Amino acid sequence: MGSGIMAIATTVQFWTSRLNGDNPESPSDASTNEAWTKTGAGSAAASGGAWRGSNNEYNVIPTSSDYTLLACLNYEATPNTGETILFLDNGVHSVSVNVAAGGKFSIVGATTKTSHDLDPDMTEDIPVPVLLRLTLTAAGVATLYMREIVEDDDGANHFLQVTAVNNTSGSKKIEWGNGTGTIDWNNVYATTDGAFSPNELAISDFTSDTLLRMGFQTVNILQNSARTHLKNFVNNSAILYGFDLSAQMVSRTAPPSIHVLLKNVNSPEFAALSGTRIDQMFDVQMFITTRGTNYKNAYRLGVEIAGDCFDELYKTTGLNGTTDSLVSYDIEFNSKMDDDDVVCVHVLTMRYMRRLNMLHR
Repeated sequence: MGSGIMAIATTVQFWTSRLNGDNPESPSDASTNEAWTKTGAGSAAASGGAWRGSNNEYNVIPTSSDYTLLACLNYEATPNTGETILFLDNGVHSVSVNVAAGGKFSIVGATTKTSHDLDPDMTEDIPVPVLLRLTLTAAGVATLYMREIVEDDDGANHFLQVTAVNNTSGSKKIEWGNGTGTIDWNNVYATTDGAFSPNELAISDFTSDTLLRMGFQTVNILQNSARTHLKNFVNNSAILYGFDLSAQMVSRTAPPSIHVLLKNVNSPEFAALSGTRIDQMFDVQMFITTRGTNYKNAYRLGVEIAGDCFDELYKTTGLNGTTDSLVSYDIEFNSKMDDDDVVCVHVLTMRYMRRLNMLHR
């Protein structure tokens, strides 16, 4: 996860349409899944857990202006080059994802950018379908994410971004499908609640509720804090999620630094029969690292930073007793035990209880 502040989906922002190979015109759980309208005269039917389509498009008409459309697909018969398979239009801006030659895809806005070979024909030794996520903001920023990867192994951006085409149609649409070839649409998810990256709204609601809304959101809150030590002494790039807390990785971030880790998640009991509401407990840890030849100064600075972390989170999270509560906290102060110690790491743990609505799944 990069150091930029993200707009993580809230508990009332979720996928408004979910298809897992079922008929788009009559999806399962219609009370929480918006049905799609079909255009085109071609054939379409369920096949091997996918919705296999040829010369068919499906659309919903949103009322908002920020969209996300995600598709997991593979080719049964390769569509024509230039074929539009994903399309977003908010009435002012529009963008599409088109088939490109050689197993590639292009995001087409005011300019065009093309991906590398993603193997939609499933020709690799151990093939998997392609995951594409297309987003469009109200301001006309369009982004294509491939395989839900935001940054590659070298930390470089692994997405394509363009400015959408300006239009004055006033017509809004979220659309997917193919006019040529045959595509197995294994899964199609869409939301009219926002333009979300994989780090802002996950495919799985469980991942959104845990890693994103508790782990990544804690990073966001600390990065955005105006408190003295968080704002002035800890660079935003040094407040990050602790995917790798090995000494080698932590040493790459110059102290003072804060590594946030969602340590545990558990549900002691369901809050309603059949599990429509559940209470979940979250343990969020913060490793506050400081360094100095004078250990006393490093220790004291770490306590000040930990205090800002506690105060900021106490003030901005866990204050709604019926749905979101801060239950307890614990902090381990790291005293110098070896003559060679120059690094001080205080560990702050905060426990939350959240009541989650499971019906959106």
